[in-house]
Amino acid sequence: MNDNRTGQRDGIIFKKELDRRAFLQKTTLAASATIGLSLANSLNLITASAASSASIMNSAGKPDLVFPVISDIHIHNSSNKTLEKFITTLEQLNKAVPKQDAFLVVGDLTDYGYESEFDKFMSAYNAHKQPGAVSMFAIGNHDYWNGLSAADAQKRFLTKTGMDSICYHKVIKGYHFIILGTEDGLTEGTFSVEQINWLGEQLKIAHEDDWKKPIFVFHHQPIKGTVYGSEWGFTQNRDLFYNTLKEYPQVISFSGHTHYPLDDPRIIHQKDFTSIGTSTGASLWLDAGRIQGEVPEGADVLNQALIVEVHNNKVLIRRRDIHHNDWTGEPFEINYPANKRKFSYTEDRDKKAPFFTKDAMLSINHEMTSATGMAIMFTQAKDDLLVHDYKVVARHANSGEVVKEFLAFSEFYKDPVPNPLTLTIEGLQANTAYQIEVHALDAYGNICKSPLRALGKTKTMAAAETV
Repeated sequence: MNDNRTGQRDGIIFKKELDRRAFLQKTTLAASATIGLSLANSLNLITASAASSASIMNSAGKPDLVFPVISDIHIHNSSNKTLEKFITTLEQLNKAVPKQDAFLVVGDLTDYGYESEFDKFMSAYNAHKQPGAVSMFAIGNHDYWNGLSAADAQKRFLTKTGMDSICYHKVIKGYHFIILGTEDGLTEGTFSVEQINWLGEQLKIAHEDDWKKPIFVFHHQPIKGTVYGSEWGFTQNRDLFYNTLKEYPQVISFSGHTHYPLDDPRIIHQKDFTSIGTSTGASLWLDAGRIQGEVPEGADVLNQALIVEVHNNKVLIRRRDIHHNDWTGEPFEINYPANKRKFSYTEDRDKKAPFFTKDAMLSINHEMTSATGMAIMFTQAKDDLLVHDYKVVARHANSGEVVKEFLAFSEFYKDPVPNPLTLTIEGLQANTAYQIEVHALDAYGNICKSPLRALGKTKTMAAAETV
């Protein structure tokens, strides 16, 4: 590497920023040059570009660019369950999107980063990938969990996947893709100042190329305070990362890691730019504090994907339930040129509370009721976006004292969503009457004005023992 093409800061060698013309004149889909050597954990940074060409003219709504995005496949060494789900994903996406320009996987390709797991992943992927699609994979924290040093785990990832680096930049049909790599196996994730500074340089290149177009950024862990599930995001250098993206409202940032479902409207977030979560091909994870738990029964059924369509003035992001072989929710639509004042998917976008229809009912399931627990069944509420939770309150029928209160998921993540929903109130006294209230809450915390109410009674100990 010539001296006039390199610079050094903080002990890391970086290529000096290419000007826009030099960058766009590169014609290979493969790596152009290595621009970073080792951090303490041997983070390799590389710039790569795809052949740049003018966008194909739209005709009858035909998009300029189409690509699926999936994440958290978690191919396992001793089980083929996630492998089978991955194959189903690839087959279904090929039917839903018969002509793909790229294919993105946002980390955790494997469960432990074992060679056999990468081999399974790549064998399935190579058997089903479309020859015209540019493959772009990000490394996730699970891809480090193999007992190797971070540097050696990265080398294995690159060798097995054919990626040029854990951090790279490509241009496909005139659209910029920037892929970042978490730098070690920490669950929270690590994005160093050096990598974030490199990100800033690549964003500048993309912006100067065409500021009206979207810039696609991919990283495994989410930025805290953005999408649904981003409490699982990274803390170190979080503000630097966010503020680097903040300068470019045309950014669409894709993250994985959380396993949170695409059905929740908060999976997309807009404030200074657009962030979106990518769900999982392995198993469901959810918010804490509900009686069904963070990993509810049947969680391993979930398998979801995003399909991104890029038009000359908008981006459509469609949510696919692979496990249900159908779409979920309406497509997200992001208009360009980007204008923060016109963002639709903001934190304050939903002020409408859910409601129970006039014919909604709450009843006691006596067959499932015991001396210390009461089973309730009720009609699910309605909402303009999504009923996320129910707050269930049990009051002593005589004193009105609250003796039990909890949150329960609406089980919106199931296909189909159960209606009526059955829940059990535990920890009650035998042979006691209770006033039960059910309040509906949406994804943004709006609560219904009129809860459902019913009077019920637990069984006597003797009656419960004879059942």
